[in-house]
Amino acid sequence: MYIVADIGSTNTRIAGSTSDGQLTDPIIVPTPKSYTDGLAHIVTTAREIAEGEKIESVAIGLPARLNPDRRSIFKVRYLPDWDGKEIANDIESALSTHVLLENDTMQVGLGEAVYGAGKGASIVVYMTVSTGVNAVRIVDGHIEPYTYGYETGFQYIQSGESNKELVGLGSIIAGSAICKRFDVASPRDLGKDHPVWEELARYTAIGLHNTIVHWSPERVVLGGSMFNEIGISVARVEAHLQDIMQAFPTIPQIVHSNLGDIGGLYGGLARIKNVSL
Repeated sequence: MYIVADIGSTNTRIAGSTSDGQLTDPIIVPTPKSYTDGLAHIVTTAREIAEGEKIESVAIGLPARLNPDRRSIFKVRYLPDWDGKEIANDIESALSTHVLLENDTMQVGLGEAVYGAGKGASIVVYMTVSTGVNAVRIVDGHIEPYTYGYETGFQYIQSGESNKELVGLGSIIAGSAICKRFDVASPRDLGKDHPVWEELARYTAIGLHNTIVHWSPERVVLGGSMFNEIGISVARVEAHLQDIMQAFPTIPQIVHSNLGDIGGLYGGLARIKNVSL
């Protein structure tokens, strides 16, 4: 039995999988703000799913920057009580198993590349625009190696004469930025026809352009809550990208993610299979 988990800033999803690669129905709960409570939920849920069967491996995606050993958490932007925790060691000690940690964007991107909208392409970039912004490069079903992870939402889109005037992509297009800018509880509250969506499509295309010229993918998968029906149009991002691309003769395929909220669970399964090969 394998256990896969996607721990988001808002919700935690945990499922099991046997050797045939089929996922059990995910158990979804609000993510505990307390690390102690979150750890207890992961351990208890894993045991419930396994029903006494040996847990061979656990793969977890976290909304965090991990330390270079990918065994512990450096910083979780929206879950500060989780900062610095030795989560791999803690779960291994509780469940007598092996734990694989990954940033949640990386894990979701791997799921989309192997099982979802990126399936069949050799070089896939997955970009998420949700509460925050990030992207990952997947090559032949594996996350490209890194030291501290990827943080493409921090790329500078605008600059002035001082560092105080530097503006990052995430601070323009992320859902949290839009909520703050328009004083709304959710970007969806703006409605489908709000003019900001066209503005954000162009800024998304600019950021994606920078990612494409660095990573040269065959296909780009766009995911996250900001690409829902009320949100940034994937088609408009593609159109703007066509207009601004000069480095390459064509742009890569631009597609919407298709695994929905369980992309991270499939990504965990892909990670376990990669290690098991």
